[in-house]
Amino acid sequence: MMQAVYNIAEICAQHGITDVVLSPGSRSAPLTLAFARHPDLNVRVVPDERAAAFIGLGIAQAQRRAVALVCTSGTAGLNYAPAVAEAFFQHIPLVIFTADRPPEWIDQLDGQTIRQRNLYGAHAKGEFEFPVDTSHADAKWHSARIVNEAINLAQAAPAGPVQVNVPLREPFYPKPGEEIGYDKDVKIIREHASNATLSPAEILELRQLLREAGHVVVVTGQQPGNPGLLSALYEFVTARQVPVVGDIIANVGEVADVQRQDIFLAGLSKDHKAALKPDLLITFGQSLISKSLKLFLRDAAPAQHWHIQDAGEAADTFRSLTRVVRVSPAVFFQQLSEGAAKNQPIETALWQEVDDAAANFLSHFFATEAPAFNEFSAFRQSIAAIPETTALHLANSMAVRYANILGAPQGRQIEVFANRGTSGIDGCTSTAVGAALAQPERPVVLMTGDVAFFYDRNAFWHNYPLSNLRVVLFNNHGGGIFRIIDGPRQQPELDEFFETRQLLTAENTAKDFNLRYFPVSSFAELEAALPVFFAAETGAAILEVFTDSKTNAAFFEEYRSAVKAAFA
Repeated sequence: MMQAVYNIAEICAQHGITDVVLSPGSRSAPLTLAFARHPDLNVRVVPDERAAAFIGLGIAQAQRRAVALVCTSGTAGLNYAPAVAEAFFQHIPLVIFTADRPPEWIDQLDGQTIRQRNLYGAHAKGEFEFPVDTSHADAKWHSARIVNEAINLAQAAPAGPVQVNVPLREPFYPKPGEEIGYDKDVKIIREHASNATLSPAEILELRQLLREAGHVVVVTGQQPGNPGLLSALYEFVTARQVPVVGDIIANVGEVADVQRQDIFLAGLSKDHKAALKPDLLITFGQSLISKSLKLFLRDAAPAQHWHIQDAGEAADTFRSLTRVVRVSPAVFFQQLSEGAAKNQPIETALWQEVDDAAANFLSHFFATEAPAFNEFSAFRQSIAAIPETTALHLANSMAVRYANILGAPQGRQIEVFANRGTSGIDGCTSTAVGAALAQPERPVVLMTGDVAFFYDRNAFWHNYPLSNLRVVLFNNHGGGIFRIIDGPRQQPELDEFFETRQLLTAENTAKDFNLRYFPVSSFAELEAALPVFFAAETGAAILEVFTDSKTNAAFFEEYRSAVKAAFA
């Protein structure tokens, strides 16, 4: 009766899925046994479903292929929801198998039973209902077909999460001595990605529009590192002499002329900004961190805005979208760099000039200030020490903002990740843990604040080594961002209702999960700790940087005032 369920694992393996993250349960036992006993699958057990889903997301993000999640019935699947939403907006493939009660017992006050069909609604690419009875040949064919369809859908561009709800009747467990087998001739449906290119007519039209456009600016949003794209982008910007603007999470630091927009756009006058306005804006990738850049582009209202995206819904983030080009960015830039005519080189020079000025300002500001120990300065000191080839994960709130201002060290092949699909703090640590599990030979560094860290401590609640993981934890004992952003910082309820003061430290967490622990509270202590902390032989470790929230806010206000004075 369970053969079709056992075959789910075989179909996953034949589709190239190698990693499964499951959380224990009874209703899910047939799924658990099917995956756990399959010789070609690496199955990890993470008890907390929320952490498990983000760990799966981190593995899929690092490996760039689908990961399977398995949980029991009831609220277990609901705990996947934050990671499912993040995967949806970041285009990360997850195939989610939720065990369920059979349909006749839904809404009948049976234990651990909720309405699980279409559990993730608009935040999943699709939902499939596994047949409850697979004894008939048609039902067996149907069961294999929908698993194939789910995996193909999850990995098709734009990738994303897909749910397969699996109702199961008792008995769940094989009898003593009974073996689980897999049908090697199970039905497999393979889907090949389209290899779309621009037609000759499209190339001619776009080249003509580029020649006539005047000032052209390329802006890239979040995306994983892609050497092929970088090469094509370099050829395009070299041929056409147009500036490339990219946040730290765009992973285009080797090509982008402009990476300090968070600095100069926060201070430039309207007249100075007007000189940077594009006539044609070309965008690709996903979200931006920089609010200053988003507001500038919305105000700029370019006559043309092309967004390059091979599939899926295209967002009109800057309210100026005029054309969606349905091809991959790498193909677009490669095809449009050929036969190129340069576009208004003065604009590239202007963007480069203000970006260089921002770099000089930053160096001068930190060199001339002699501040009390503060978070921003400690973050700068820490990020500068990150080892080569690191996968750098940035938690939401201030960590990702500090990093976007400062930038990643150049020339070290550092790839940057952040949960900017939904920009939540709930799974930042778990995602980094997933990356560390997926690529144990690669250094993985998480830079995080205390609220995000303590919210997600169950990221470590499993039995797998993390010798390549380093967590740099900035603990100001509260949500310090609310002292920096306008609105909450002016309210009398700031301390209790926005900043949410807490007195926790990571020392006990480090002890609980066998992580080395480095507490620091001064520049000298931080400088001494960083080389030991990042050394390969140190193993999994937490560097906890203690600062004062009011001191942090005061220093960041000095920084903002200095920016306005420098770029007025």
